[in-house]
Amino acid sequence: MSTIGTGYDLSASQFSPDGRVFQIDYASKAVEKSGTVIGIRGKDCVILAVEKIITSKLYEPDAAGRIFIVEKNIGMAVAGLVADGNYVADIARQEAANYRQQFEQVIPLKHLCDRVSAYVHAYTLYSAVRPFGLSIILASWDENDGPQLYKIEPSGSYFGYFACASGKAKQQAKTEMEKSRFVDLNTEELVKKAGEIIYRVHDELKDKEFRFEMGIVGSETQGIYQINPAVLTELARKAGENANKEDDSGDEAN
Repeated sequence: MSTIGTGYDLSASQFSPDGRVFQIDYASKAVEKSGTVIGIRGKDCVILAVEKIITSKLYEPDAAGRIFIVEKNIGMAVAGLVADGNYVADIARQEAANYRQQFEQVIPLKHLCDRVSAYVHAYTLYSAVRPFGLSIILASWDENDGPQLYKIEPSGSYFGYFACASGKAKQQAKTEMEKSRFVDLNTEELVKKAGEIIYRVHDELKDKEFRFEMGIVGSETQGIYQINPAVLTELARKAGENANKEDDSGDEAN
């Protein structure tokens, strides 16, 4: 069967003869053009880290951020279209607020994933809308359930992970992740790993400048989701820069 749309890619509500919805495939392509995003789950925390490509030196440092706070203990990072990410983050916050108002407690992460993934999936069913060009990674930590990590695909399907990645260097990041057992690492070790992975998968030839950003929640943050905490972010950046120097010196030696 042909992999080209040829008339079957005009609507998200139409299947091609070989059983594909091309609009979802195109949304996945938008995700692949984005800077890399990773999520890693340690012994007592979860980290979301982002390779934010700097397309203009005129932007303020926090412009076009791709990490969001959804609830006090829940964070979200997106790969793909930033405007879509802002919209879905707002939907996630509304769902969390509705749950808190109704049940007077923080929404469980799996319940939030159910709600948000159902919303994302609804945008793949109708011809009047287009799928979100997003891959969404959600992270949380609490005393009862410990660290949790989920990823929602553009199709609306979601899975729980020990570690996951999205974006242009997804495959390289997954290769790096498979070398480590994150569930045994404490907060400091996990922060360093996040920095090393993002810096190693960054392609300096295609995208020279980037900004490392991260969000963390765990026992060390007292269950409060924090974006770019100064000490830990600097630790991750130094670990990433050192890892790059080691790789460069190893290449020169060979």
